[in-house]
Amino acid sequence: MSPATARGGAQEDQAGEAGVDKDGAAEGGKGTWRHAAVHVATTIATPAAYAPLPFALASLGWPLGVCSLVIGTLVTWCSSLAVASLWQWNGEKHTSYRLLAQSIFGPWGYWYVSFFQQVASVGNNIAIQIAAGSSLKAVYKHYYAADHGAMTLQHLILLFGAFELFLSQLPDIHSLRWVNATCTASTIGFAGTAIGVTIYDGYRVDRNDVGYSLQGSTGTKVFRGFNALGTIAFSFGDAMLPEIQSTVREPATTNMYKGVSTAYTLIVESYWTLAFSGYWAFGSEVQPYILSSLTVPRWAIVMANIFAVIQITGCFQIYCRPTYAHFEERIQAKNTAYRAWLWRLMYTSAYMATITLVAAAMPFFGDFVSVCGAVGFTPLDFVLPALAFLKAGKLPKNLGLRRTVKALCCSGAVLFSVIGVLACTGAIRAIALDVKTYKFFHDM
Repeated sequence: MSPATARGGAQEDQAGEAGVDKDGAAEGGKGTWRHAAVHVATTIATPAAYAPLPFALASLGWPLGVCSLVIGTLVTWCSSLAVASLWQWNGEKHTSYRLLAQSIFGPWGYWYVSFFQQVASVGNNIAIQIAAGSSLKAVYKHYYAADHGAMTLQHLILLFGAFELFLSQLPDIHSLRWVNATCTASTIGFAGTAIGVTIYDGYRVDRNDVGYSLQGSTGTKVFRGFNALGTIAFSFGDAMLPEIQSTVREPATTNMYKGVSTAYTLIVESYWTLAFSGYWAFGSEVQPYILSSLTVPRWAIVMANIFAVIQITGCFQIYCRPTYAHFEERIQAKNTAYRAWLWRLMYTSAYMATITLVAAAMPFFGDFVSVCGAVGFTPLDFVLPALAFLKAGKLPKNLGLRRTVKALCCSGAVLFSVIGVLACTGAIRAIALDVKTYKFFHDM
């Protein structure tokens, strides 16, 4: 891709400011820091992010698992604050992650973020649509236990996709604020219910039968460990911070700091509790989707699954917005008099059909989570913020502190790049094994 072509794509992106902001954000931020906290919490703390954490710990063991989870929390919190601080670093507002990267790194930054943001968005939505289908199936089986096979996982994934297509007709992220407020409440409900039932089930089982040793051969242990690192990266993934910040009123940076920190307070309390309690309760036998490990009480498990579906509804919408914005910008550049609602229905239908087809054909939840974390979120949430912070020159004036920050940013970028490659390797191996084991459109 030539620099001229890259600049052309970026200029088209800039041209989109006239109507809808670049990635679906409302023009002129209106949201408070509470709205920012709601959007960030909805984006990160999904049931699809919570649910595989006990399994990730089981793949790493207590010492390495706990360290990885704590480090992931601290690094992404600091990275989020760094991205928020760069939003207006050169005096101009950068209302999408792509434009922010372009302003710091030039054309290659624009295309780097464009590629990985699409990978993260599409991969995330495939994974959470599988999770939503699994939760809907659990609820269905509870009420229609004798109805053998009438509604398969694929049917329920299709129903969820149809509902998301309906919500996709809303114009921007800010128009989803009440949906996301409901989703944030469901996040709290899901976390509280899942944690409570997990601890309850943990006390019910014979503790002598619960083991914490890593399972499988040496090769299996190594690749499962790599896979787990991708899962943890997915759990903290948020490739939409500048898009969210563009919906926040002035002072946007201060409000975003408060919003991010508030969201992370909720995330830390719930993530760590569910991860540790889930691994403690079920040991190395814990399932990739924690709700599948729970047994009683049935009514509470059903409630947790309902909370999961509600929360995923809002998260899906936030992550499909960069893709929708890409289509919208290209259409606006060619024809300013188009029928907006008709074109929107066409490209949202095409997107939803693709995501739904892949999710229904290969419903391997844990594998997609790891691939998305390794290939999509690791470059955007662990690597690029550190490099952007260095490139933008936002460093302390004290020489000693300046050198320390530089060393931390450089070493962090290198370390997490390596981790991303290893996690991707583990995830691809897991998908290859699952494809051999299961047929396409398997009713998991």
